[in-house]
Amino acid sequence: MAEMRWHPLIEDWVMIASHRQNRPQMPKDWCPFCPGSGKVPDEFDVYEYDNDFPALSQNPPTPDDVANDFFKVKEAYGKCEVILYSPEHTITLPELSTAHIEKLVNLWIERFNVISADEKIKYVFIFENRGEVVGVTMPHPHGQIYGYSIIPKKIELELNSSKKYFDDKGKCIFCDMLKNEQDFGERIIFENEHFSVFLPFFTEYPYGVYIMSKRHINNIAEFTDAEKAAFADTLKQTTGMLDALFDYKFPYMMCMHNAPVNSEDTSDYYHFHVEFFPPMRAADKQKFNASSETGVWAHCNPTAPEDKAKELREAHKKFLDSLK
Repeated sequence: MAEMRWHPLIEDWVMIASHRQNRPQMPKDWCPFCPGSGKVPDEFDVYEYDNDFPALSQNPPTPDDVANDFFKVKEAYGKCEVILYSPEHTITLPELSTAHIEKLVNLWIERFNVISADEKIKYVFIFENRGEVVGVTMPHPHGQIYGYSIIPKKIELELNSSKKYFDDKGKCIFCDMLKNEQDFGERIIFENEHFSVFLPFFTEYPYGVYIMSKRHINNIAEFTDAEKAAFADTLKQTTGMLDALFDYKFPYMMCMHNAPVNSEDTSDYYHFHVEFFPPMRAADKQKFNASSETGVWAHCNPTAPEDKAKELREAHKKFLDSLK
């Protein structure tokens, strides 16, 4: 079963992908993403791999006959890709060279453009899940790209608020947020010419950093060559900083927020940024999304962002020192 079901209480579509439950367990001594597996080229630096068990497909099956006048279903149309970061099985993003990560940035941009060319796709989501605590079963370094036929609810909320702000003030809410963070200063972790890394005033997660482009751009495909190089370096330093925090490979969910595609023009008010959702609140303590967060979306951060930003600045310096 692979279909979309309408959730009338929150006016959103839910992906039903029960076929993914039948994914086989991989043998411990075999990885489909490693050269020699027969699934990928024998030589590559970065590589796009079509997901073997996609939740979305450009040739989706007919939905099950479960709809009526109240319950709505639609085809699970879309695209699911795996992006391999390296042929090396155990290397991680901060361990890659900046030049190598720049190749990854170029592949993300290439796939963003290819998926966007399908007019049925309305949103292209680039992301990485890292660590067993967030459900990763494949240690080989990789991220994913989903092309949705709908605009996901969180992006819809961001679009609504940013459009309202632009209509009211004639300015970009993201640009103003970044300026206010820079003016305050205490939650800024580090910056370069093109990107700023900070722990937002309102962060729901103790170490939930944002990466935001300093230039007002809609999506990753608008990067200049200089921004591509700077973004690669920013990703290396940000993920390396998280690893240096407690001296282990820090789990996280990395989510790139690009503007929608094949939809209305959002160039005036939407702004490219990356949101991290690290599930740890201390070296040995996980932050769980319990009833308040999950049941009513009322988030509670048990830490002060200003204190955690100081920790992250220290971890960033520690990571830079380790590169010398």
